[in-house]
Amino acid sequence: MPLVTTTEMFKKAYAGGYAIGAFNVNNMEIVQGICEAGNELNAPLILQVSKGAREYANPIYLKKLVEAALEDTGLPICLHLDHGDSFETCVSCIEGGFTSVMIDGSHLPFEENISLTRRVVQYAHDHGVVVEGELGRLAGVEDEVKVSAEDSSYTRPEEVQEFVDKTGVDSLAIAIGTSHGAFKFSGEPKLRFDILEKVAEILPGFPIVLHGASSVVPEYVKMINEYGGDLPGAQGVPEAMLRKAAEMAVCKINIDSDLRLAMTGTIRKFFAQNPSVFDPRAYLGPAREAIKQMVAHKIKDVLGCEDKA
Repeated sequence: MPLVTTTEMFKKAYAGGYAIGAFNVNNMEIVQGICEAGNELNAPLILQVSKGAREYANPIYLKKLVEAALEDTGLPICLHLDHGDSFETCVSCIEGGFTSVMIDGSHLPFEENISLTRRVVQYAHDHGVVVEGELGRLAGVEDEVKVSAEDSSYTRPEEVQEFVDKTGVDSLAIAIGTSHGAFKFSGEPKLRFDILEKVAEILPGFPIVLHGASSVVPEYVKMINEYGGDLPGAQGVPEAMLRKAAEMAVCKINIDSDLRLAMTGTIRKFFAQNPSVFDPRAYLGPAREAIKQMVAHKIKDVLGCEDKA
């Protein structure tokens, strides 16, 4: 089975009141853990690659890992560029075989965001690739994406119709209170479901995306802190809120920090208990299993996309 776009995935997800997980990949063990979980639960997958991941792992290696996952599982898998920062980056990914790209012009003035996004859409659609745009800015840090709380902003519902009409995007990432990284809330977690509801009314049936949607699972935060880490006050999006969003208009939920925490916590624990072991397979194997269990939990208990492949 070849790589697929998100078009059919999102149609089914919107109609069924569930979301597809978009999991960031950086190396073989992460790809394997995600795809083993998806295969066992018969779930569609979006494997997404950031600019930083492309620089770290080399796009050729990442593409071959994803092709191996396709051959191994036969699942519908979309290969997506996360937070493309330029037309040139998006073109490089499209020419490299990606089936979906995100162009993040959210830092630009509204009209400039439209212009850049429309340019990417025109090129992508000519090559059979779908495009995700973004309105509103999430706070936090993820690879090259660094936005202070002062510079963040909620999506303005009154702008979404014009943006979608003028750009032709296939999905839209909005800002309703999530953020990148492990420190999403300093007080009580809150998402602006009123904004999501209004956007859904304006764009009925249109797929909405949530970035920065890791729940920062306490088990792994505790594990990291217990074995030499320093993540006081780390707090993510409550999973009940994510389930609610998936039952509304959100068809794609991005998960990265939870994977990093699961992998890093497991490796820290392993070395604390086995300080003399130096075989990478010995500690990367349990880390891969932690990724698998995390993704399986998200598929079954948060996204609702089990048996939707």
